[in-house]
Amino acid sequence: MNNKKARVIAFYLPQFHPIPENDKWWGKGFTEWTNVAKAKPLFKGHLQPRIPADLGFYDLRMSEVREAQANLAREAGIEGFCYWHYWFGNGKMLLERPFKEVLESGSPNFPFCLGWANHSWTNKTWDKAKRFTPTGILQEQKYLGEEDYTNHFYYVLNAFKDKRYIRVDDKPVFVVFAPLAIPNVKIFIDLWNSLAIKNGLKGIHFVGIVGNSSTRSIRNNGSRLSYSLLSNNKVAKERYNHIIGLGFDAVNSRGQHRAEMLTKGSIKRILIRFVNEKFDGLIVDKYKYKDIIKHLYVEEDKWENVYPTIIPNYDRSPRIGKKHNIWYGSTPKLFGENIVDALKLVENKNDEHKLIFLKSWNEWAETNFVEPDIVFGKGYLEILASKLFK
Repeated sequence: MNNKKARVIAFYLPQFHPIPENDKWWGKGFTEWTNVAKAKPLFKGHLQPRIPADLGFYDLRMSEVREAQANLAREAGIEGFCYWHYWFGNGKMLLERPFKEVLESGSPNFPFCLGWANHSWTNKTWDKAKRFTPTGILQEQKYLGEEDYTNHFYYVLNAFKDKRYIRVDDKPVFVVFAPLAIPNVKIFIDLWNSLAIKNGLKGIHFVGIVGNSSTRSIRNNGSRLSYSLLSNNKVAKERYNHIIGLGFDAVNSRGQHRAEMLTKGSIKRILIRFVNEKFDGLIVDKYKYKDIIKHLYVEEDKWENVYPTIIPNYDRSPRIGKKHNIWYGSTPKLFGENIVDALKLVENKNDEHKLIFLKSWNEWAETNFVEPDIVFGKGYLEILASKLFK
């Protein structure tokens, strides 16, 4: 790790370039920027729209943009990007061009890994203007069995073998967004580990994303989840062990739901959600960022095989208006407090496992980014560097 206190990996969204599918579904030229630019403040103190500064409204088909991003991330102490990767089955992919060009060109010379965003796309995925229409599937996530798993593996094998690929315990890191969604996920994991060894690797370091609390509880008979009405903020141990028991090497823990529940209270939060579903966002479900960051973590996040998450802000109103929760009042200084809390969680771990995931590098329509904007400039990146370097 050289002179850094932790290995920070930033999730990277490749949605900033037009593709034929988005042209068809949302209109010609649609990208993430479409919703970002038309966002509006919904209450006093709600900072919208957020406008990019140094990099502008970029297009990820441009190698110069990708190089500039890597330079900014490197200066901030970020080890590498985790590019979101979409494999829907039968070789169907979306948004694959930016990473494909990074891999094939060898540029930027900046570490990376892949995260499988294994979820379907619906007609509510990106555009808040569609919120009045019934939910429909635009691109379904399918799990087609061992032949398709094998084809998927060989598609990403060249990435795994790239010298830039991020490794833990000398194994390439592969993050799974929804680990419990994969039927018989152990078959998938065992197959990929076997294929990795067959192709000269030591295996795959699988990381499953899971919340440290939820309004759901895990059944004992398999991977399915069952709902419970009220939140349970004491299930982290059970949830983490469940993921590890399925064959994952580690957990990327998420504390957003727990933080919101403890900040507002479960009953009030459930009532607001109920009203908003019935009356289309009648109440703005808002949370102060300074309150949220007090409740993001649990004691189990100190486990050797648990990698916590730092998050600069969260506000999906550019995508879906008032129908989702909004964090507000985030500043680089407050983000610095979140970083310090996360560093304390990993300080006693083996250097190899001092991983922290940054959610996210560039989720602009979730107001969940550290790239420079016209309000804070490089503030979020500079505070990360100031806390990360020894």
